[in-house]
Amino acid sequence: MSGPSTSPPLPKDGERNILITSALPYVNNVPHLGNIIGCVLSADVYARYCRLKGYNCIYICGTDEYGTATETKALSEGCTPKEICDKYHEIHKEIYEWFNISFDKFGRTSTNSQTEIAQDIFNKIRANGYTLTQEIEQLYCEQTCKMFLADRFVEGTCPHCRFEDARGDQCDGCSKLLNPTELINPRCKVCSKPPIIKSTKHIFIDLPQLQEQVDQFVERNSKDGNWSENSIAITNTWVKGELKPRCITRDLKWGTPVPLEEFKDKVFYVWFDAPIGYISITAEYTSEWEKWWKNPENVSLVQFMGKDNVPFHTVIFPASLIGSKDNYTLLNNLSTTEFLNYETGKFSKSRNTGVFGDGAKSTGIPSEVWRFYLLNNRPESSDSIFSWDDFNFKNNELLNNFGNLVNRVLKMLNTNATFNGVVPKIGELNDVDKKLVQEVDEHLVEYFKRLEEISLREGLKIAMSISKLGNTYMQDNKPWDLSGKDNERCGQVLAILINLIKLLSTILEPYIPSLTDKVHQQLNVEPTKYSPTFDLNAIPAGHEISKEILPLVKKIEADDLKKWRTKFSGIGPEFPIDMKIATVLEVNDHPSAENLYIIKLSLGGDITKTAVSGIKANFEKSQLIGKKLAVVLNLKPSKFKGVLSEAMILVVDDGQATKDSLSFLVPSNPQSIEAGSKIAGKGMSIKPKPTIDYQKEFLHYDLTCIDKIISYNKTQLFINQNEPLVSEKIGNGKVR
Repeated sequence: MSGPSTSPPLPKDGERNILITSALPYVNNVPHLGNIIGCVLSADVYARYCRLKGYNCIYICGTDEYGTATETKALSEGCTPKEICDKYHEIHKEIYEWFNISFDKFGRTSTNSQTEIAQDIFNKIRANGYTLTQEIEQLYCEQTCKMFLADRFVEGTCPHCRFEDARGDQCDGCSKLLNPTELINPRCKVCSKPPIIKSTKHIFIDLPQLQEQVDQFVERNSKDGNWSENSIAITNTWVKGELKPRCITRDLKWGTPVPLEEFKDKVFYVWFDAPIGYISITAEYTSEWEKWWKNPENVSLVQFMGKDNVPFHTVIFPASLIGSKDNYTLLNNLSTTEFLNYETGKFSKSRNTGVFGDGAKSTGIPSEVWRFYLLNNRPESSDSIFSWDDFNFKNNELLNNFGNLVNRVLKMLNTNATFNGVVPKIGELNDVDKKLVQEVDEHLVEYFKRLEEISLREGLKIAMSISKLGNTYMQDNKPWDLSGKDNERCGQVLAILINLIKLLSTILEPYIPSLTDKVHQQLNVEPTKYSPTFDLNAIPAGHEISKEILPLVKKIEADDLKKWRTKFSGIGPEFPIDMKIATVLEVNDHPSAENLYIIKLSLGGDITKTAVSGIKANFEKSQLIGKKLAVVLNLKPSKFKGVLSEAMILVVDDGQATKDSLSFLVPSNPQSIEAGSKIAGKGMSIKPKPTIDYQKEFLHYDLTCIDKIISYNKTQLFINQNEPLVSEKIGNGKVR
């Protein structure tokens, strides 16, 4: 009932016509849970709500396929940009289908429609005098490639943290944004040769000329469209004061070509080009696309995105459409989210940190449970964090609240010899019945209010509160005790609950549609649109429900939770620990803690670190001075009694709690190893996470000592990939 139409709907006079888009996911990666809740899932709930309300709407999305990231991804995988786009478009499509996302059209931006519409908008902006050209300095690969290098085609040393493989747009070591010309010792990503700085001409959209019109648009639509405070604040950082010209071209091959002879070797910059994808994908969906996109009097444009995409949708895209002087439908309602982070840090596919769409599917947990969790934790006003404990809690809430209500009521109706699966008649309501109906109706008013406001998380909470009312009503009326004693009252209670379950199946359908489909099957009824009030005749007396009543939600076993926490924690073929050999220079007693040492470590050259370590009961100072041992350098820095510890000395612990229970991790041949030498599993690439939480992450890593051999995930650790790391004394134990 809440799924997309079988044929493209068009706006109708006198009806609510809503054009819904979600931010176009970039094609060169697999979407993670934060991406999914940030745009496509949130927009899906609203689209399903609109359809159930009878509004005339379409939901448009697709993969954003042009730009430097696609070219560099193709380079790394040894294929063409189109092959990359074809591959990842299918990955995205399969993931969203599994999550039951009800796009009217899920398209892509690498189409002829995109070229035609983007070039048309540009030509009109230019004809209207809203573009200019400027010379800018860029890095140019003169030795081999003979081309200007866009930001991601440049690598070098970060000027902030000295990470040696920083990209021209951002450093993966410290996460700071960069310009390519800021890199130390920059090199071309294609040929590794050092580039030169050279001037090149680019096209800019002249935003200062559009300032007044953009200001008016923001002032009007931010109020009428109920933009979030954060969205308004982000937009105001751009429009308050003076807008500046923005470059809209890039020196690339993979993109929408600039339709000017002078710029034939350039393409449009992705953030000018990509939002036009909403229009071109609609044009791929229906030839009458202009009835949606050039009809601001009759169509409301509602857009969903993460907060990082806000200025491009509230300033750049509207300014482009305004500058064309065509009568485009502009943004009305804006629904943005903050960030969803993973419990052990940022989502990273390369580091296997966090749950991505394909990973969610691999767990075997149904998509409706993932939807329920994500929508319960939708980061509407502040960042939220995915945790497996909370995921289990939310699963149990769905199981114990809605799942058990459906299962208990339907099974009772089927097994009761008086009713035998046939819905009884509802007679005159008593005060308890009337109270339930009144409370449900009050909740429904609030539910519809919240969904109209696109407060999706609150809408779900209200729906679950209605389910809780049903559980309370059942417990208070105890139909199991009434059976055989007062069958009329027993039947009345069950019939009211059957109709409440039907109501719940409708109001929960936008959130967990595949699960509510199962409920409708067990009720043996077709899904329907919303009823404004609690309809006690939605399933009339005499209707027979299904005989096959199965549990809707399963409990998650503790062993599975542990397995998934480990699987998605960042442990993989890459070595996430910044582990090196250090030489002990000094050992001092901690002035405020009698069991701690303050140890100064050398990591080679002039680099030193301080470690605060609780090994005082096990080792004398003389045993430490000059020793080469393994340390971890990317734990979150912590203060111990006022002294900051920047490193952690690793030990093997045999668990006997004696003076000799600890052993250092050392080179098998210390004389051949220099301080600062890197440690990793044999054959593993060293890609340290920026920070590791000791309790949540490090203690879950599979670091072991067996027969003095140190291993990570059953892979032996080596120094510089050739010298074994071993336990100095103890044969077997846990590394900590």
